[in-house]
Amino acid sequence: MNDAVPLLSVPVAQLGATTISLGQAVFAAGLLFLILFALLLLALWRASRARAEAAEEAALRAREAEARMAELTKAQAELQGRMGTIAEVFGSRQAELTRAITERLDGMTARLGQSITEQTKSTHENLAKLQERLAVIDTAQNNIQALAGQVVQLQQILSNKQTRGAFGQSRMEAIVADGLPHGAYEFQATLSNGSRPDCLIRMPNGAPSLVIDAKFPLEAWNAIRAASESEGGMEARRAAESAFRRDVEVHIKAIAEKYLIPGETQDTAFMFVPSESIFAEIHENFEALVQKAHRARVVIVSPSLLMLSIQVIQAVLKDARMREQAHLIQAEVAKLMQDVSRLDDRVRKLQAHFLQANKDIDLILTSADKVTKRGAKIEALELGAPSGAEAMPDGEEESPGIGTRSGTLRLRVVEE
Repeated sequence: MNDAVPLLSVPVAQLGATTISLGQAVFAAGLLFLILFALLLLALWRASRARAEAAEEAALRAREAEARMAELTKAQAELQGRMGTIAEVFGSRQAELTRAITERLDGMTARLGQSITEQTKSTHENLAKLQERLAVIDTAQNNIQALAGQVVQLQQILSNKQTRGAFGQSRMEAIVADGLPHGAYEFQATLSNGSRPDCLIRMPNGAPSLVIDAKFPLEAWNAIRAASESEGGMEARRAAESAFRRDVEVHIKAIAEKYLIPGETQDTAFMFVPSESIFAEIHENFEALVQKAHRARVVIVSPSLLMLSIQVIQAVLKDARMREQAHLIQAEVAKLMQDVSRLDDRVRKLQAHFLQANKDIDLILTSADKVTKRGAKIEALELGAPSGAEAMPDGEEESPGIGTRSGTLRLRVVEE
């Protein structure tokens, strides 16, 4: 033993200033072995624990997988049930859809048939109306043809000087007769020089009459139109215009010489043109004729201007009639003022009567008031005893008695 102890103390290594003995080295080796063994045990325990945890986790995962499989099986069964339900619903819906489509097709077929029937009926009605309108058009065409014949007749009338003058005369007479009262005009009157104008309008207040001539020379105007439509061209138109200008000048001169009589007719006469278009053409292309007529105191008038002039003359006649009736109006106004004066006097008398009646009523009210007061006093009367044994109250005195069959009526006068 003693030999062993020194053996353990034998130095075996030198680390710097520290000397490591054999015993220390053996102790360190044993300690290291224990540590390694402990680490090995710890590693084995951890490995076994890890395996246990892995096995437990695997078992848990297996249970979860079984649960999921069970859920999937259940979901699959539910899905199969739902698929069956959906298949049944789809089957019933498909049957309803088929039935609805069939009903709609039937309704559409019925409506289409009805629409075709109505359309056919409407087409027949439209064809009947079209036939009626065609009949109306045929009638209108016949009327147009008849009117064309009448226009031809009118053209023939206008081509004749006498009938054309009658046409212008009729238009002028219609305008004058529509605008003036009967007696204010005269057709085909005879003047002092023996001339007979187409119309003579009698002016009011003794003024000279107004002369209207309706015999406008339309031959030359028709010649101008015919020359414009012919192949002669400008030369034929110039010749026709020259002839028209000459005829109008002659007519203006004849009107001025025959119808302008001082003191008997107005110093201006009307030359009536029975067409607005001819009137406008004269003022546009024959200004010299208009000026010459103006200097000769002859006014060229169209139907519209003649109508306006007649309306002015009508206003003048109305004013003259009103002036003629002015004295009657004044007399009536004077009578009206007399009536008003008498009415004022009678109203004043009636007012005096009312005042007297009010005064009398006041007097009557006064009398009625007195009667009322006396009636109140009479209400205060009492029947007294015949022997006079009744005592009178203080403040009253006995009045003389009034003899009656039953006794004496005594009055009590109340002192006020």
